[in-house]
Amino acid sequence: MNHPAKILIVDDEEVVRLSYARILASSQCEVKQAWTWVQVAQAMQDDRFDVVLLDLRMPDMDGMQVLKLLKARWPDSEVIIITGYPTLETAKAAVTLGAYDYLTKPVGPEQVIEAANAAMLHKRWALHNDAESHGAAAPALSPAVTGRASDKPAIQRKSP
Repeated sequence: MNHPAKILIVDDEEVVRLSYARILASSQCEVKQAWTWVQVAQAMQDDRFDVVLLDLRMPDMDGMQVLKLLKARWPDSEVIIITGYPTLETAKAAVTLGAYDYLTKPVGPEQVIEAANAAMLHKRWALHNDAESHGAAAPALSPAVTGRASDKPAIQRKSP
């Protein structure tokens, strides 16, 4: 599982999608964008994503419903909720439904990279532990997951 992180950005605002995509593409991630459930489902069918950045409030779909469907169909994908309308209720509901993280807008570049990297780290450990518990050969953990100070995280911001 040492492939570049595959990240799907789901937001109805084009400027937000482009901003996150630029941030993550400069971190050598494979990034795709969607803004409708049909696009999300098609993207996930075509290419399983490691991390999904998901807005909660969109005109034609409910982010909580999308989260529920994503976790039911693609449980190995880590979902990070990013919302401009945070409430304690939606935060609790998101975590209960399986969201890895819950961030409030505005979100800076470093926050996007840190959240995506933490989600990738969590996913790698989960897959590693799952493989070990089933007696299979565990996927090799990248240096990003080993925790040594000299190792680099899976997602890094490129220097200009």
